[in-house]
Amino acid sequence: IITVLLLGTLISVTIRDGLFERRIAQLDAEYARSAAVARDTLASSPATSTTDVQALLISLVVERLGSGANIARGSLLASAADGAPVGINDIATFNEMADIVTPQLRVATLTSDYQVWQSVTIPAAHAESGHDEPGVVFGSVVDVPTYGRFGLYLLYSLQPEQDTLSFVQNALAVGAIVILASIGLITWLVTRQAVTPIVRASAVAARLADGHLEERMTRKGHDELATLARSFNEMAASLQDQISRMEALAAAQRLFVSDVSHELRTPLTTVRMAAEMIYDARDDMDPTTKRSAELLHDQVDRFEELLADLLEISRFDAGAAALDTESRNLTGLAQWVIEGQTPLADNKGVSLILDAPDEPVLANIDSRRIERVVRNLVSNAIEHAEGQPVHVIVGQNDQCVSLVVRDHGVGMTPEQASRVFDRFWRADPSRVRTTGGTGLGLSISLEDARLHNGLLEAWGKLGFGASFRLTLPKHAGGSVENPPLPLVPAATPSPQGDA
Repeated sequence: IITVLLLGTLISVTIRDGLFERRIAQLDAEYARSAAVARDTLASSPATSTTDVQALLISLVVERLGSGANIARGSLLASAADGAPVGINDIATFNEMADIVTPQLRVATLTSDYQVWQSVTIPAAHAESGHDEPGVVFGSVVDVPTYGRFGLYLLYSLQPEQDTLSFVQNALAVGAIVILASIGLITWLVTRQAVTPIVRASAVAARLADGHLEERMTRKGHDELATLARSFNEMAASLQDQISRMEALAAAQRLFVSDVSHELRTPLTTVRMAAEMIYDARDDMDPTTKRSAELLHDQVDRFEELLADLLEISRFDAGAAALDTESRNLTGLAQWVIEGQTPLADNKGVSLILDAPDEPVLANIDSRRIERVVRNLVSNAIEHAEGQPVHVIVGQNDQCVSLVVRDHGVGMTPEQASRVFDRFWRADPSRVRTTGGTGLGLSISLEDARLHNGLLEAWGKLGFGASFRLTLPKHAGGSVENPPLPLVPAATPSPQGDA
């Protein structure tokens, strides 16, 4: 649009200037001929008296200069720049002619030996078109017998050139509209041909991202977009094949873990029975054999826990885990877990502190699963508390209940907090486990929370401990968007001591 407007303006201005300059040149020559006729007439006239000179001037202005091929719209023969009479009257074809010739033009004419001109506006009353017209006034000096220098002024209309310019401008405007409409149509067609396939490709890609791996782009033609569609379809087919193989492999792995876990239960039972017998008879053994019996007993216990956790994980993977819910006081459950973990806490020099409201904190939960979650969180906090107190905080609001386990031990980095629920992941692989964990406790806890439509979140800061928050809806299908307890402590000092 800007280009068309600039080009149209340039063409219009160029045509306007050309028409004006050519017309001025023509009128300049026409005026020179008319002025020459006037000078010859005045020079050859024998008139000397005022009456004869006045009659001569009237005849010259009205009759001789008022006719011809390029007839002037008006004529004026003025004696002085200020129009003051010098014995004879100024001669004009109409009264407004004296007003059209400006004082500046009169001064310039009487003080110059050449023709001068000025652009003016012709009043509608003296215009052939019936409205104001553009015009130009030419002036030069003539000698009147007996009375000396007079200014001869002729008025010419530029309306024909204005009409031509208006016609050209209208034609340019129509052409610009046609060009812009054509450009718009072409742009729409090209954009539709180019953008529509891209929009379709974006929609297909979005559906692929949503898991609809069978989606494909439609191929048409042999252009770049068809090449893009072919490449996209090949990529989608490759992704579908790889994902299908990965899903099959994952399913096989889950089945393998489940089968192995089940198959190990029978030999493990036999091993446990033998280990129990050896363990019960350890007092009759020498110290080395006694220590081996104790280690065997402990490792069989740990192996049994690992096997149980693997079986539980396989149930979650298979979607076979189910809830057995009942209304339970979360404060009482937390107190029960704390009492069970007190021996371990005393052994580690850690004090367990319960902070709960006086009223019951009731929620419909699977007591066995939530007790396991709380036990995992408390035992994990004891292991990493490094002798500092562990706080267990219980709270509730109208929609949900929360339990926060806060320790003041080694803490975690944000990256570690984001991976703490991964299976078999450990923040420090070199750290020796003292509580005999399997590495699956937090993963199972997260699945238990999700099974309740709840949340299990972690926060930590190196040197200032960690915080785990379990949030559960009070009723099935409830919301956990606004937990009653904060995950991050209200004031956590930085390693430099800042609050």
